[in-house]
Amino acid sequence: MDLMMLTGPSDGLVSSVQSIGFMSQVTYVSEEGLQQLKDELAMRKTVNRLEITSRIASAKELGDLSENFEYHVAKDDQAQNESRILDLEDMIRNASVVVKKSGGKINLGSTFQVKVGGVEKTFQMVGATEADPLAGKISNESPIGVSFVGKEAGDTVEVTVPSGKMSYKILSVE
Repeated sequence: MDLMMLTGPSDGLVSSVQSIGFMSQVTYVSEEGLQQLKDELAMRKTVNRLEITSRIASAKELGDLSENFEYHVAKDDQAQNESRILDLEDMIRNASVVVKKSGGKINLGSTFQVKVGGVEKTFQMVGATEADPLAGKISNESPIGVSFVGKEAGDTVEVTVPSGKMSYKILSVE
């Protein structure tokens, strides 16, 4: 059974967990991804809050709030910002930093090369919060990611996509 190393969400301990069957509340991220979440949280708590508060104050000066479009838009923006702050705080609190593992089987943190349709591509397996398919970062929870988890160099993976099936030959795992 393939095990991978993760740092714990709040206690900083390193623990082993199975590579499949993750708890849904845990946010699996790289160190870089965790820092991006923290940076976004700081920005939303400072810059965004101040900007929205200023817009609400300016809109209030215009008078009748019941028909004040600027006020309602600013209040909606405030609600969305506060909701995202809560989401970010939850993700950070429940974050498990994936420790990159070289070689072996594809898992969270793995970078791997494949050949598909005669073209070589490089992918990195990441948690859902860091997924960016156009940049080659695929989520371990996506259909293509699930297909690659546990596979190794030399394996062929077939993935069903809207246009049919695609066959990926795994060339290497880093």
